[in-house]
Amino acid sequence: MATTDAPQPEATAQPESAASASSVRPLTVGILGAGRVGTAVGRQAVRAGHTVKIATGRPAEDIKLLTEVIVPGAEAVNKEDLQGADLIITAVPLHKYRSIDTSVLQGHIVVDTMNYWAPVDGLMEEFEGDRSTSEVIAEFFGDVKLVKTLNHIGYGDLEVDSHPPGDPNRRALAVASDHDDAKALVMQFIDSLGYDPVDAGPLSAGRAFENGTEIFNGRHTAEQMRQLLQEHPVKETASSR
Repeated sequence: MATTDAPQPEATAQPESAASASSVRPLTVGILGAGRVGTAVGRQAVRAGHTVKIATGRPAEDIKLLTEVIVPGAEAVNKEDLQGADLIITAVPLHKYRSIDTSVLQGHIVVDTMNYWAPVDGLMEEFEGDRSTSEVIAEFFGDVKLVKTLNHIGYGDLEVDSHPPGDPNRRALAVASDHDDAKALVMQFIDSLGYDPVDAGPLSAGRAFENGTEIFNGRHTAEQMRQLLQEHPVKETASSR
C-alpha cells in the first residue's frame, strides 16, 4: 500500500462496508501513522466494528481533531497507548521505519503495510538483497509477531472494493507470517474488512506481493491469488530456516 504519514485534511463519504456480514469478534486495533493509509485502514476497521486507536510520533492532542474528522469513531492516543492492542498496524513510509519507536511494539502482533520504492525511498541497501522487506522489518522491530499484508491494495480501493463473504467479486489479500497464531488473527481481521485472506506462507513469501509483482499490480480473487502464489514458490532465506 502506498504510504504517507502526512495528515489529510478531509475525508470523502464512503459506502457502508460489506464486512458487517463477517462473524469476526471485535478487536482492539492500534494504528501507527495518520496518513492516507493509516486513516483508510482506520475507517474500514471502525465500519467493521473494531475499536480503533490511532497514534503518531506526536502527542495525542496534536492529532485529536484530525482523528475525529477523518476517522470518526476512532480514538487519538499517545503511541504508548497502543500497547495492549490485539494488533498494531504500522502505516508509515518505509524510508521512515527506523524512526518508529519499537518499544511500543514489543510482544505484539504487528501488521506491516509498508512498501519499498527506491525512486521514492532512496536506495536502501538492506532492501536490495534476497530477503523480503518484511523480514528486514521484523529483525528491526524485535520481539514482535510480524504479519505482512494490506500493502498490495491502494488506500482508496480499500474502502470501496470490499464485499461480503461468498460474493464472487470479493477481492483477495495475501497474508504472510512466520507465526501461525498471528497470521490466523490477522486473516480474521482482513475478512472483517471485506476481503478474502489468502495464506501466503512464511514471511519470506512476502516477496511474491511486493512492489512490482503481478499480485501487487492487480486485483485478484482468492483462487487467482493462490495460483499466483504457487507460481512464485518461497525462496528459503537465512531467517526462514
